[in-house]
Amino acid sequence: MDGGSNDGTLQILERYRDRLQFVSAPDDGAPDAINRGFRRSRGSIFNWIGSDDLYLPGAIRAAVERFNDAPHAGVVYGGGVWIDEEGKELGDYPVAQPFDAAMLARECPLCQPAAFMRREVFEAAGLLRPELHFTFDYDLWIRLSKICRFEYLSRPLAASRMHRANKTLGSRTAVFKENIELLRRHFGYVPLNWVYGYLTYLRDGRDQFFDKLEHSPWTYLMSLPAGLKYNYRHPWRYWREWSGKLSAGNLRQLRKTRSE
Repeated sequence: MDGGSNDGTLQILERYRDRLQFVSAPDDGAPDAINRGFRRSRGSIFNWIGSDDLYLPGAIRAAVERFNDAPHAGVVYGGGVWIDEEGKELGDYPVAQPFDAAMLARECPLCQPAAFMRREVFEAAGLLRPELHFTFDYDLWIRLSKICRFEYLSRPLAASRMHRANKTLGSRTAVFKENIELLRRHFGYVPLNWVYGYLTYLRDGRDQFFDKLEHSPWTYLMSLPAGLKYNYRHPWRYWREWSGKLSAGNLRQLRKTRSE
């Protein structure tokens, strides 16, 4: 599903016309394009992959075999690796193993291109929400976790490409805002790590991937009123989480980092 690009994509696709179907037309964003592609597909197992990412050798065969061995599973997901623009490996993607639905209330524990699902569970979940721009996969995992079982496959299946201009790192403010709103909508609570991460980004502009998060006691202090505002329905819960991080060791580390 191509949104009408002029970067040579169509010329590449034409070489494989006998092996795949493709559409080039305007769309309303990635979720809309993926949903349209799904409706044109006929397979019983579904996944999508963006132009930046890639499957590792044997990934699709491994996912299909696991579905055959685990007929109760609605989603099969494996490990992932981060790669840079040249394809050099940067590290392992931090996926949850085994799957724990409770972790979704704190972060997204799946590498999207490494997660495959049965057609019927994707339909039952209502497909992707077109109004989301950055968190449509995270939102999908949350909805799927309520209706089907996730099965972990202990091997890397995909590589996720990271560079400073990609969608996630190039729009950090919008990414933080959409994630925070997603957590509020699904769980009614925004954990400290999102509040503190967002305030830290607003302070120093670091992408927190290539440029690591730099801790600050002052920013941590500001995460209390900010977090209480987000979590006005659960002030004591947030207070307990926030104050629980105030161990002597944590404060010493914050002071040390700040002084450097």
